[in-house]
Amino acid sequence: MVMLTGTPVAPGLAVGPLVRLAGVTHAARIRASRGKERDALVAAIAAAREDLIALLARTGNADEEGIVAFQIALLEDEELTIPAYAAIDAGEAADAAWRAAMDLQIEDYRSSDSEYFRARAADLRDLYERVLGLLAGNGIEAIPPGAIVVADDLAPSRFLATDWSNGGLVLHRTGATSHVAILARARGVPMLVGVDAAQLEGHSQALLDAQNGLLILDPDPSTRQAFDRQRRTYASQQFADGRYLEAEARTGSGERVWVMINVAGPDDVEAVDPAHVDGIGLVRTEFLFHGRDRLPDEEEQYRVYRRLTEWAAGKPVTIRTLDAGGDKPIPGLTREQESNPFLGVRGVRLSLRHPQVLSVQLRALARAAVGANLKVMIPMVTLPEELERCRYLLTGAVRAVAAEGVPGTLPRLGMMVEVPAAALAVEEFAADFYSIGSNDLIQYLSAASRDEPDLISVALPGTGFLRVIRAVCEHGEREGREVSLCGDLASDPRHIPALLDCGLRTLSVAPAALAAVKATIAKC
Repeated sequence: MVMLTGTPVAPGLAVGPLVRLAGVTHAARIRASRGKERDALVAAIAAAREDLIALLARTGNADEEGIVAFQIALLEDEELTIPAYAAIDAGEAADAAWRAAMDLQIEDYRSSDSEYFRARAADLRDLYERVLGLLAGNGIEAIPPGAIVVADDLAPSRFLATDWSNGGLVLHRTGATSHVAILARARGVPMLVGVDAAQLEGHSQALLDAQNGLLILDPDPSTRQAFDRQRRTYASQQFADGRYLEAEARTGSGERVWVMINVAGPDDVEAVDPAHVDGIGLVRTEFLFHGRDRLPDEEEQYRVYRRLTEWAAGKPVTIRTLDAGGDKPIPGLTREQESNPFLGVRGVRLSLRHPQVLSVQLRALARAAVGANLKVMIPMVTLPEELERCRYLLTGAVRAVAAEGVPGTLPRLGMMVEVPAAALAVEEFAADFYSIGSNDLIQYLSAASRDEPDLISVALPGTGFLRVIRAVCEHGEREGREVSLCGDLASDPRHIPALLDCGLRTLSVAPAALAAVKATIAKC
């Protein structure tokens, strides 16, 4: 028996056969004429695009759609494919030309100063392998269901194409906010990162404890029995937590806590009973802008926002304006090859550089606010004048729709508190409410990228972070303005007591975490 340690990024327990994924190799093609080699690459790229479009149709939420759509956009980018065709014209075989072109691109991404681009190298590698496999006439080997999969990294499209029933995932080279980690949390797949894979040879069975960060290879009978008891306890705990879903969230002393949900797309609410939540604390509107050849118009946005407010039936719905940039690029809108996208033109910085795009969204929001408890939230606010410019544009949008005889109303306007400069001077911002974005705030306060697996132990909600949270809550209490937290931290029961101790009484969580969060609050 061997026991290895790693960092949990998606909770859960799994047991099954150990499957080690090695790098894929393809036999070299026998070069034909230049015309036939070009035709072969054209056909392989087209087939890869069709495969991804089919996978896109099977994705379950906006995060999954955004990942696949990004890969489709890469395949359609001539800057990616032209060098390969040029190499074929110079006499290379199609596979050699594709390898050379993609190796250069992948290395550019991997060697970037930006953590974002280094993390996105996995998407390029995914396309690299997919097209090479098609050129060689090889399919992608299916991962058996119920397996504990260990690899250096895993292509997002391969994750989405896998049946993870009762299985789990262990990766060496990835971080807690990589695409695959986000997908694993969304689908409830137990996952560890940072595990040393050198000791895997000769082992066939594994226990994955993504609660405590353990991978146990070929467990002895007593360890297996203890793990089975742990799984039964975990299942019982989940069942017990479910009893809290229908009740209001209250601490052990009876103090009310409002628990809302984060929504990445309108389909996210379909599996949630609105009676179980106090509203929607965050709607990520990026899903409307990803994977398409045109920006969404006012009517399309209005219908989606209205659908969410109707689902909430009078409970608050907080809709964040487009938060593009950072790890959420939108072709044609966000800047390409920024040296550091997380510190670049993103969020409100980008929106105010494209006021025509922001104004369309604000008009749709003003219309959707009629007869609804809708709030508008601005991301990545750093300066008070940014928020005031947004207020001016929102007021103008309300006036514009009214002048056209269309019903509209002025919703409350708040801000994300995720930039340290804003958090430390929150009294300077005339927001109607504040919502703390813990993911970016922790990253910026700790100077540790949330995409870097080696810094997971640094990018934690330590004393400095909690001190900032407490100060924002105290300001909100003095001014009578709501303060909530909508980042990943709110969905982690381990951190709920500290957040409540800072004064937070409104949390917005992942729908899958509702029961556990409510149960934890009741024990505080």
